Parts: sequence; C-alpha cells; structure tokens
Amino acid sequence: MADREELTWDQFGAATRQLAAAVVADGFRPDLILAVARGGLFVAGALGYALDVKNLHMMNVEYYTGVDARLDAPVLLPPLPDVAELGGARVLIADDVADTGATLRFVRDFCAEHVAEVRCAVVYQKPQSEVDCEYIWRRTDLWIEFPWSSPELLRS
Repeated sequence: MADREELTWDQFGAATRQLAAAVVADGFRPDLILAVARGGLFVAGALGYALDVKNLHMMNVEYYTGVDARLDAPVLLPPLPDVAELGGARVLIADDVADTGATLRFVRDFCAEHVAEVRCAVVYQKPQSEVDCEYIWRRTDLWIEFPWSSPELLRS
C-alpha cells in the first residue's frame, strides 16, 4: 500500500544498529535503556545488545487505543518504575515511533525529575511529533507496519 511503510525484521536490525552507531558517535553513554512498552521493548533490547547496556527498564504507557484512536493524555500503567533506580543515571528512552510525541514527552518529563540526563531513540519520527528525538532512524508521515504487529489478535 502506498500510504503505509512496512518495516521488515532485516530492516529493523539495520535500523537499530544505525541508531546505536549514532548514540556512540554522539559520545552518549547511557547507564540504562528505558523501553516504552510495547513497541519500545524490541528497540530497547536491540540497543542494549548493540551498546552493551544490560540495565534495561520499562515503562508501560497507554495512549493509543486503536488506529487513530487515543486517550486524552498518556496514562502510566503498573508496574511503576522505581525512581530510586533511575537516580542520577544517563537514560536512553527507546520506542518504535514518535507519532504525536505525547507518550515520549510524558516518559521524558517523568525521567527528567530523577535522572542526570535523558535522550530519546526511535526507529521512526513523524512530522507532527511534539518531541524531536536525538536519535532517529527514519522520518515518515506514513502509517508503519512493524514486524511485531499482528494483523489480527489471537485470543483463546
């Protein structure tokens, strides 16, 4: 489809290696990588391996409820991050896409109160994002089909 961009697993591997290379080239050495669940889990894991960062954390934030359907504001879901573990750290927030940027802004603002430095790495950033991430693999205004997004739900 012309109005969609499909990311393959091979492209994802190349994208996360390029993101990691950009982090290294920038001289940023994160103490921990904070994944924005769910799509950011894949990105955080790949970056963790590439950057040799074993300290991975997760924030589960609900904002999107469907295609072009979202809540009024992002909501933090349990388990809540232990801010004592974030104290004074250099944090790299990892997510799959900065669409509106509201979720990333929410997570970045949460971190900013507790960490020494925070930066964001995303595979895709959309033009309307209110957060301009430090590390971006590709900019697009298309709908993105990620390899981990199942076209239909499988439930018992």
